[in-house]
Amino acid sequence: MSKASGGPDGIVVVDKPAGHTSHDVVAQLRGIARTRRVGHAGTLDPMATGVLVLGLGQATKLLGHLALTEKEYLGVIRLGQNTVTDDAEGELTGGAGAPGVDRAALDAAVAALTGDILQVPASVSAIKVDGKRSYKRVREGEDVALPARPVTVRSFDVHQVSAAVAEDGTPVTDVTVGVVCSSGTYIRALARDLGAALGTGGHLTALRRTRVGPYGLAGPGGARTLDALRAELTVLPLADAAAAAFPRWDVDERQARLIGNGVRIAAPGLPDGPVAVFGPQGDLVALIDAAGDARAKSLAVFAAPAVSPS
Repeated sequence: MSKASGGPDGIVVVDKPAGHTSHDVVAQLRGIARTRRVGHAGTLDPMATGVLVLGLGQATKLLGHLALTEKEYLGVIRLGQNTVTDDAEGELTGGAGAPGVDRAALDAAVAALTGDILQVPASVSAIKVDGKRSYKRVREGEDVALPARPVTVRSFDVHQVSAAVAEDGTPVTDVTVGVVCSSGTYIRALARDLGAALGTGGHLTALRRTRVGPYGLAGPGGARTLDALRAELTVLPLADAAAAAFPRWDVDERQARLIGNGVRIAAPGLPDGPVAVFGPQGDLVALIDAAGDARAKSLAVFAAPAVSPS
């Protein structure tokens, strides 16, 4: 238990249910963990389910530095209809229907959306335009055109293709896909662009995030449902979370005190990016970054252990 936060310090990996915003999950975890200090490492749309990484107590300092740049999803793309949000939560805006889709054309369109691409984000997104969220502008009736930006789709695999009929009677085709991509990639934008490439229209009807960086659904440290966390709160301790996510530098008592007090000390040979510093008792002292410099800069300080008198 952390004296500073009044609750546990560490990482919690939640299997977010559909219909909940990321902020809803944060609010519920505050009650479960009995602490106000809860944050999330990137949002997940309300329609989507799956892995959501949260930090408790001092672990909230880790969230902005975690290497969560690669994400993995399982989704269903409906070809034949467009929506205003590019997913099933938005109103239909048209579409040519898709009673049948040529598999060769589908595979070619998927291949064209794989790799380093320029993607126009969904207009109903949290991206700010002149200080206001894009989705707010759209809901106020504005026609928002966001600029394309580079993303990386490392893999885009078609698992299943099924004929279906939409609620309004339109013949459609549902395509189950698996996607591994860089942070900032919109899967619903992939659905929209796939439908556009095939001339049918398309939107996302289901999405499950199966992995964020090193955190997934399976295994001992896998995501747990909110109900499971209410029954037993499972927290990856702060030191373990840092050791799993960052390169490690073990220092002596004097170095630990200096770093813990924000002093930049010599740190030759460290890799680029955040490095977790551990004291002689195995406690997490700080995250530092040498950044090509011979002296380490503190990114976040967690402890300032005292030294024994010399």
